[in-house]
Amino acid sequence: MEEREKKIFGVSWNVFLLGIVSFLNDMSSEMITPIMPSYLMEVLNAGKLLSGSVMGAIESMSSLFKVAFGYVSDKFRKRKAFVFAGYALSTLAKGALAFTRYWWDFLALRALDRIGKGIRTAPRDALIAESTEKGKTGKSFGFHRMMDTLGAVAGPLVAIALIEFLKSLPSETMYRYIFLLSAIPGAISLFVIILFVKDRGGEVKKKIKGISTLRDRNLQLFLAVVAIGALGRYSYAFTMWKAQELGYSVVQSIAFYALFNLIYALSAYPIGAYSDSFGKKRMITIGFGVAALASLTFAYARDFSTLVLAFALYGLYIAIEDTVPRAYMADLAKEYEKGTIIGAYHTVFGVFVFPASVIAGWLWQSHSLDAAFMFSVAMNLLALLIMLKLPGND
Repeated sequence: MEEREKKIFGVSWNVFLLGIVSFLNDMSSEMITPIMPSYLMEVLNAGKLLSGSVMGAIESMSSLFKVAFGYVSDKFRKRKAFVFAGYALSTLAKGALAFTRYWWDFLALRALDRIGKGIRTAPRDALIAESTEKGKTGKSFGFHRMMDTLGAVAGPLVAIALIEFLKSLPSETMYRYIFLLSAIPGAISLFVIILFVKDRGGEVKKKIKGISTLRDRNLQLFLAVVAIGALGRYSYAFTMWKAQELGYSVVQSIAFYALFNLIYALSAYPIGAYSDSFGKKRMITIGFGVAALASLTFAYARDFSTLVLAFALYGLYIAIEDTVPRAYMADLAKEYEKGTIIGAYHTVFGVFVFPASVIAGWLWQSHSLDAAFMFSVAMNLLALLIMLKLPGND
């Protein structure tokens, strides 16, 4: 239990190490994330509706596996094996993007990457919960999301540096080199998992028989709200397409994306820690309000300062909604089913994220990109109103 008692930056050693793993993996992911929208449209020649649908499918796929692997990790109580397998599959898939030639093989590799995420996410989040003392889940998940997103800040900056370094090459060749190089930090994260991360699931010695948390009426209502909010969660690619629609270059749009991730990173830890005392339901409700405001700002952005504000609000919104619901579900879950309950949240969210980007892509193609953002405003306001009606404050 010595490792569990050791603290660094206010969290357990295991949580800290998982934060390092996520930092490295997200650096890997975000080296390629901001160039994928341009690669998809310019190199693979996908149209607006197809591009929006592909990006939405990519973000949705991982969630379809999260409840299943959360459940399996609950049964075996060996989270680390699933965490390693998921990160390994994602690292392999990202490097292999360098060899794509069509939108469908691009989608297949991105699907493998997202399957990897689906394998690892619920077991990893359950391991974070199991490595955290009672009443501090918001702090642990906030720290983890901060580290994850600092990687997402570093990744685009590395991408910008690589674009500048490789700019003499044809754009297609440059993109392919960046895809290959992105596998390096991902590979390093695998060694951290193997050598240092410890399993905690085995410390739950005995299953306590009883009714699953999933049968709780309030939890079911909350998952319904998650579904509604997810319908307003368009892919990040739409924010970059907005910047490019306003005349900014690919490199400039990557800089906007780095700003979003910086706001996210700086906000996640304090928001998560504060939610432990403020109340997680209240914080989630506020998050839907910030989401509506961010989308409204994107819809009306016509100049630099408004676009900066939109990306900053978007970062704050994602910091809340990617951090606090995980901690809230971990608090609700019984000890023997944390992977299942957290996985259920991720699965519901992911199932509805896909139609969100399909709808946004259709609205962009049929009307305008601003119409897609206004649809998000409506969905997030509806989620906020329902959250206000849910019983209890936490």
